[in-house]
Amino acid sequence: MPIQVGDLAPDFTLPNQSGETVTLSQFRGQKAVVLYFYPKDDTPGCTIESCTFRDSYTDIQSTGAEVIGISSDSPNSHRQFAAKHSLPFTLVSDEGSKVRNAYGVPSTLGLLPGRVTYIIDLEGKVRHIFNSQFNPKAHVSEAIKALQVI
Repeated sequence: MPIQVGDLAPDFTLPNQSGETVTLSQFRGQKAVVLYFYPKDDTPGCTIESCTFRDSYTDIQSTGAEVIGISSDSPNSHRQFAAKHSLPFTLVSDEGSKVRNAYGVPSTLGLLPGRVTYIIDLEGKVRHIFNSQFNPKAHVSEAIKALQVI
């Protein structure tokens, strides 16, 4: 069953693009989290989405939130993607898609890993979910709107 608004966000511990371990619960009580699942590093839609998050990162941080991108790509792939596009936030590697499955992120047309953004509050609860495979820029504007009311 997919995660719904009001649910406690499933915790995870995954490696980031620097090989460091990131645990979702480390942000609890400290910062809200914009957790965005995306299909693949350096593909057109994912690059647009990630660069739009990059361009709005200061605005997101001003709300007291942190951005975490998550896909099944390796930490090395994330490192190259982040460097190529000057991404200032964390990308974590969900090889095997265990976290994607725990959140119940749907696939698109049964083939593509879904593109879904979750806004997680200070208590670790999901406050907003946005799902759009084909409008990657909208994930950022949706996130900013949701952060303004939590």
